[in-house]
Amino acid sequence: MTGLLRKPGQGRASKRPQSGFSLLELLVAFSIMAMSLGLLYRVAGGSVRQVSDIQQHQQATWLAESLLASRQVVRADGWNESGESNGFLWQVRSTPYPTELNGPKAIPLHEIQIEITWPLVGRTGRLEAVTLLPEQKAPPGAVR
Repeated sequence: MTGLLRKPGQGRASKRPQSGFSLLELLVAFSIMAMSLGLLYRVAGGSVRQVSDIQQHQQATWLAESLLASRQVVRADGWNESGESNGFLWQVRSTPYPTELNGPKAIPLHEIQIEITWPLVGRTGRLEAVTLLPEQKAPPGAVR
Protein backbone atom coordinates (compact mmCIF):
# COMPACT_ATOMS: atom_id res chain seq x y z
CA MET A 1 0.00 0.00 0.00
CA THR A 2 2.87 2.26 0.44
CA GLY A 3 3.29 2.23 -3.33
CA LEU A 4 -0.13 3.80 -3.82
CA LEU A 5 0.49 6.73 -1.58
CA ARG A 6 2.60 9.43 -3.06
CA LYS A 7 4.30 12.25 -1.34
CA PRO A 8 3.60 15.77 -2.62
CA GLY A 9 5.99 16.74 -5.39
CA GLN A 10 6.45 13.19 -6.71
CA GLY A 11 4.99 11.57 -9.81
CA ARG A 12 2.77 13.04 -12.54
CA ALA A 13 0.92 15.51 -10.37
CA SER A 14 4.00 17.65 -9.74
CA LYS A 15 4.14 21.07 -11.49
CA ARG A 16 7.31 22.87 -12.34
CA PRO A 17 7.46 26.68 -12.46
CA GLN A 18 6.54 27.91 -15.96
CA SER A 19 9.11 29.84 -17.97
CA GLY A 20 8.38 31.88 -21.14
CA PHE A 21 5.14 33.41 -22.42
CA SER A 22 1.78 31.85 -23.06
CA LEU A 23 0.22 31.96 -26.52
CA LEU A 24 -2.35 34.52 -25.34
CA GLU A 25 0.36 36.85 -24.05
CA LEU A 26 2.19 36.64 -27.39
CA LEU A 27 -0.98 37.43 -29.35
CA VAL A 28 -1.70 40.48 -27.20
CA ALA A 29 1.90 41.71 -27.57
CA PHE A 30 1.81 41.32 -31.39
CA SER A 31 -1.56 43.10 -31.58
CA ILE A 32 -0.26 46.07 -29.60
CA MET A 33 2.88 46.21 -31.74
CA ALA A 34 0.85 46.08 -34.99
CA MET A 35 -1.43 48.92 -33.87
CA SER A 36 1.57 51.01 -32.79
CA LEU A 37 3.36 50.52 -36.11
CA GLY A 38 0.19 51.40 -38.04
CA LEU A 39 -0.17 54.63 -36.10
CA LEU A 40 3.53 55.44 -36.59
CA TYR A 41 3.26 54.94 -40.37
CA ARG A 42 0.17 57.14 -40.54
CA VAL A 43 1.87 59.95 -38.59
CA ALA A 44 5.02 59.71 -40.72
CA GLY A 45 2.96 59.78 -43.94
CA GLY A 46 1.06 62.85 -42.76
CA SER A 47 4.32 64.64 -41.97
CA VAL A 48 5.70 63.95 -45.45
CA ARG A 49 2.49 65.26 -47.02
CA GLN A 50 2.65 68.43 -44.91
CA VAL A 51 6.26 69.07 -45.93
CA SER A 52 5.27 68.72 -49.60
CA ASP A 53 2.31 71.09 -49.13
CA ILE A 54 4.56 73.67 -47.48
CA GLN A 55 7.11 73.45 -50.29
CA GLN A 56 4.43 73.99 -52.93
CA HIS A 57 2.99 76.94 -50.98
CA GLN A 58 6.50 78.45 -50.85
CA GLN A 59 6.88 78.02 -54.63
CA ALA A 60 3.50 79.72 -55.16
CA THR A 61 4.68 82.59 -52.95
CA TRP A 62 7.85 82.96 -55.02
CA LEU A 63 5.75 83.01 -58.20
CA ALA A 64 3.53 85.78 -56.78
CA GLU A 65 6.61 87.78 -55.79
CA SER A 66 8.07 87.32 -59.27
CA LEU A 67 4.87 88.52 -60.90
CA LEU A 68 4.84 91.63 -58.72
CA ALA A 69 8.52 92.28 -59.38
CA SER A 70 7.87 92.23 -63.13
CA ARG A 71 6.01 95.53 -62.88
CA GLN A 72 6.57 98.61 -60.82
CA VAL A 73 3.66 100.55 -62.29
CA VAL A 74 0.32 99.68 -63.91
CA ARG A 75 -0.92 101.11 -67.19
CA ALA A 76 -4.04 103.26 -67.04
CA ASP A 77 -6.13 100.45 -68.58
CA GLY A 78 -5.09 98.09 -65.76
CA TRP A 79 -3.29 94.77 -65.49
CA ASN A 80 -5.30 91.69 -66.42
CA GLU A 81 -3.23 88.65 -67.21
CA SER A 82 -3.18 84.91 -66.56
CA GLY A 83 -0.92 81.98 -67.29
CA GLU A 84 0.68 78.74 -66.13
CA SER A 85 4.12 78.17 -64.71
CA ASN A 86 5.48 74.78 -63.66
CA GLY A 87 2.05 73.38 -62.73
CA PHE A 88 0.87 76.58 -61.04
CA LEU A 89 -2.05 78.46 -62.62
CA TRP A 90 -1.90 82.18 -61.95
CA GLN A 91 -4.16 85.15 -62.58
CA VAL A 92 -3.52 88.86 -62.04
CA ARG A 93 -6.35 91.38 -61.98
CA SER A 94 -6.26 95.07 -61.17
CA THR A 95 -8.92 97.61 -60.36
CA PRO A 96 -8.57 101.35 -59.73
CA TYR A 97 -8.20 102.02 -56.04
CA PRO A 98 -10.27 104.97 -54.82
CA THR A 99 -8.47 107.51 -52.67
CA GLU A 100 -9.50 110.82 -51.20
CA LEU A 101 -6.53 112.53 -52.80
CA ASN A 102 -7.31 114.50 -55.94
CA GLY A 103 -5.31 116.93 -57.96
CA PRO A 104 -2.64 117.05 -60.60
CA LYS A 105 0.09 115.70 -58.31
CA ALA A 106 -1.96 112.83 -56.88
CA ILE A 107 -0.84 109.49 -58.31
CA PRO A 108 -3.73 107.10 -59.04
CA LEU A 109 -3.38 103.66 -57.48
CA HIS A 110 -4.48 100.22 -58.63
CA GLU A 111 -5.35 97.32 -56.35
CA ILE A 112 -3.54 94.24 -57.66
CA GLN A 113 -5.05 90.83 -56.90
CA ILE A 114 -2.94 87.76 -57.59
CA GLU A 115 -4.46 84.30 -57.35
CA ILE A 116 -2.35 81.15 -57.74
CA THR A 117 -3.76 77.61 -57.69
CA TRP A 118 -2.07 74.21 -57.91
CA PRO A 119 -3.18 70.58 -57.58
CA LEU A 120 -2.69 68.75 -54.29
CA VAL A 121 -3.64 65.20 -53.35
CA GLY A 122 -7.44 65.24 -53.03
CA ARG A 123 -7.73 69.04 -53.10
CA THR A 124 -6.47 72.26 -54.69
CA GLY A 125 -3.87 74.56 -53.17
CA ARG A 126 -4.57 78.28 -53.35
CA LEU A 127 -2.67 81.47 -52.63
CA GLU A 128 -4.16 84.94 -52.82
CA ALA A 129 -2.20 88.17 -52.55
CA VAL A 130 -3.41 91.77 -52.71
CA THR A 131 -1.29 94.89 -52.95
CA LEU A 132 -1.32 98.41 -54.41
CA LEU A 133 0.75 99.73 -57.31
CA PRO A 134 0.86 103.25 -58.77
CA GLU A 135 -0.52 103.99 -62.18
CA GLN A 136 2.00 104.73 -64.88
CA LYS A 137 2.36 108.46 -65.51
CA ALA A 138 1.06 109.60 -68.84
CA PRO A 139 3.76 110.90 -71.17
CA PRO A 140 3.91 114.70 -71.47
CA GLY A 141 1.22 116.01 -73.83
CA ALA A 142 -0.88 112.84 -73.71
CA VAL A 143 -4.59 113.19 -73.07
CA ARG A 144 -6.07 111.08 -70.31
